[in-house]
Amino acid sequence: MLPFPARRNNPTGLLLDPILHSSRALESMASLSSSAAVANGDAGTLSPTAEAPTLIPGLPDDLAAVILASLPYSHQARLRATSRLWNAFLAPRSLLPLRRFLRLPPRHLLCLFPADPSLSPPCLFDPAASAWSPLPPLPCSPHLYGLSNFVPVALGPHLYVLGGSHFDARSYPIGHPTASAAAYRLDLAAPAPLLAWHRLPDMLSPRGSFACAPVPCGDGGIIVAGGGSRHSMFPSEGSRMSSVERFDVDSGEWRMREGLPRYRAGCVGFLVRRREVEEDEFWVMGGYGDYRTVSGVVPADVYYRDAVVLGLRSGKWREVGDMWEEGERRKLGSVVVMDVEDGQAPGIFMLDRNDIFRYDFALNRWLKESSLRKKVPADEPCGFVAMNGVLCVLTNSTQISSGSDPRRPPKKRLTLEIQVYDPAQRKWRFLTSNTPFHQPIDFKTAVACTIRL
Repeated sequence: MLPFPARRNNPTGLLLDPILHSSRALESMASLSSSAAVANGDAGTLSPTAEAPTLIPGLPDDLAAVILASLPYSHQARLRATSRLWNAFLAPRSLLPLRRFLRLPPRHLLCLFPADPSLSPPCLFDPAASAWSPLPPLPCSPHLYGLSNFVPVALGPHLYVLGGSHFDARSYPIGHPTASAAAYRLDLAAPAPLLAWHRLPDMLSPRGSFACAPVPCGDGGIIVAGGGSRHSMFPSEGSRMSSVERFDVDSGEWRMREGLPRYRAGCVGFLVRRREVEEDEFWVMGGYGDYRTVSGVVPADVYYRDAVVLGLRSGKWREVGDMWEEGERRKLGSVVVMDVEDGQAPGIFMLDRNDIFRYDFALNRWLKESSLRKKVPADEPCGFVAMNGVLCVLTNSTQISSGSDPRRPPKKRLTLEIQVYDPAQRKWRFLTSNTPFHQPIDFKTAVACTIRL
């Protein structure tokens, strides 16, 4: 017995009908062309009329749709060449609404930017299939180069790249980095031939190393706060700022909001969604603002231990006290946010050296959650992301494979080693994947984010 009833009683068929109709229309046009050729004497014998095509021969379209909708994202582009029907069905604009209708679990994909995205194209990593999918590079400028400290953020099927710090060959002195106000958007639901970055209106204030968070509730948008002009090549220079802006997706405009209580750069931001009676909050943690000099000459940053919170409805900031004691740590580590249901506080996790901490909203303290199973050297940077309900620590690794000929030296292959931690079960596991990059990933300058499709 099939798990789906007949199409007339199944609303899934309503979503499939336009896809199947467009593909079958092409088949009908081809049949009419063949019939016309036969009538004109251009063909020999008539062939019997073929049956209407189906997604998977021998299976109802409703059941085949569930099977194809469950395919990993990284395999869909290759399988679209199977037939016209699969090409129409696996198009993102038709597949993504169908996945939401079928209530299939959302897929978190890792978007990794190894370097300047205009020179090194970013890639999507699907942990379910351990496969990579390349993305188009950012538009290249003949004057701007070395983009660093930009912030990628995902909102729905769209991927944004905002701000950063770069070098401008037209500026003086040459080799002095300046902040960028550029904003780009990539629609991952667009057809493959139209998959390209589109330039959006610039931010009102150029900035890099800033706090950023998507605002999916109500009018969709993106809020950014703080930042400066610091570049990764000059870790002790750069300006600071306190301005706050919000991007409205519908109007495509940036609007100023009330600024931070003080200058803050190198900070992290996230959104906390409350219940209907309470207002949503935008949190900004850590960062640096003031600086002091060592021996009166060398500047050194003074890192903040507190956080500030913006009420999105009231538009007012409130300050949160220090999150750790003096001497406990020098600065805030890598922070990620784990999505939860609406009305619940999100899971905020921090990677500090080889330990993972969880933020307690009630105590305003970072509590130790677990330690890495494979220790990372202090001088080796690593990546830290949250996706699919687990925490992932990314490090470079080298695998040595011996060939069939013992006279030849073994080959070395660059791989990405992922230590996966499940906070719900408190268990660790390891995952290894071959990267499409030709050089090891420098996680000190690489930027990563996750997108849900």
